[in-house]
Amino acid sequence: MSPTSKMTSFLLALASALAALGATSSAHAQDAAQGKKKAAMCIGCHGIPGYQASFPEVYKVPMISGQNTEYIISALNAYKKGERKHSTMRGIATSLTDTDMADLAAFYHQYGVEGMAPAPETAPPPSSPDVAALIAKGACVSCHGANFSKPVAPNYPKLAGQHPDYLYAALKAYGTEGNPQVGRANAIMGAQVKAFNHQELKAIAQYVASLPGEIRTTPAPKFR
Repeated sequence: MSPTSKMTSFLLALASALAALGATSSAHAQDAAQGKKKAAMCIGCHGIPGYQASFPEVYKVPMISGQNTEYIISALNAYKKGERKHSTMRGIATSLTDTDMADLAAFYHQYGVEGMAPAPETAPPPSSPDVAALIAKGACVSCHGANFSKPVAPNYPKLAGQHPDYLYAALKAYGTEGNPQVGRANAIMGAQVKAFNHQELKAIAQYVASLPGEIRTTPAPKFR
């Protein structure tokens, strides 16, 4: 078995185990209508197309309309626990109950994506052989799916079409240690990104961002 095949098998096994844990922790009732009422705290950043965060690094805030519900819940819990370091997001997440998170996730999963075409079943190959080699080395599709929009576990994110600068910042964060402002604790991603330098991570991010996806930024609704 090749090193890539061994890595793929390991990632799939670990993904299944972590997905089971994630499913257990996110099993709450979801009410999209309630989520719409609670999203006022989110629209200032996630409801403005192209809006850029300025701390701790400048990058476009991620598109979350159409994102997996379980992933949104998982991410919010990670911010709440400090496993993802981001002062603004942690402040918001710590104010949310499990029900709040489930409602917000349900709202954003369906918000503004009606009528969108699903992503193709497989992503087009990278135009560069070097990038293709990086994707293979990271065994990216083993967790995030052949089209980067159908991950193997529902608490993993859809990545195709996401902002490249955000993806790059997120990848770097998984490999950052000892920084009180930046970092993400994740056993799978932490091990993966350490095999790449920053230029290679940027190349991966740009390829994934170029793919047709199922997420978007939807302008904020009018709340009454």
